Amino acid sequence: MVRFLFGFVAAVVIVLLTMLCCVRFGFVDPRADAEVGVFESKIAMPALDAAVERRAPNVANPIQPTDENLMTGMRTYQNICAGCHGDILHLHAAFGDAFHPRAPQFAEDAPDMPENQNFYIIQHGVRLSGMPAWKQALTDLQTWQLVTFLSDMDKLPPQVSAAWKAAASDGFGSAGANPSSDTTKTKMKEEKNMEMSAH
Repeated sequence: MVRFLFGFVAAVVIVLLTMLCCVRFGFVDPRADAEVGVFESKIAMPALDAAVERRAPNVANPIQPTDENLMTGMRTYQNICAGCHGDILHLHAAFGDAFHPRAPQFAEDAPDMPENQNFYIIQHGVRLSGMPAWKQALTDLQTWQLVTFLSDMDKLPPQVSAAWKAAASDGFGSAGANPSSDTTKTKMKEEKNMEMSAH
């Protein structure tokens, strides 16, 4: 029994060391345009889902899917998300295929992750994926409005859907203020200060 356990532990250590050497000495293909392999699809993605579920605070969306909130969320999505995740006129964003793993195409397959987890991912990003952390660029309110839009993007009111088509026809990043511009950053900081002073 002792020999069996020793052999089992030794085998596990050898496998782990072999994997570490493969990564450390450049045997893993670094190309973003390489085919997504079994490791990413069968192990990494479920592991990501489990990690987000474990870490995302269990909080409820504090805003309602009103036309105003959906419209604001749509403009944010069109400005900073559509280029990778698609929009109402460009269901599949070709640029999203340039990432490894590929960026999910929300216009083709609406996100079904719980809203608290979507909020967490938008705020903190996903390492080694190209998904940035937006918490320095978006206020909590703007993030929740974006989350609300994602949750309702396959059942939008007609007026919001029409506005999205108009924004998408103008191209990515044309639905209003750019969240990364200095002017918008200043406005966001003012909004965040107002939120903090209100509590």
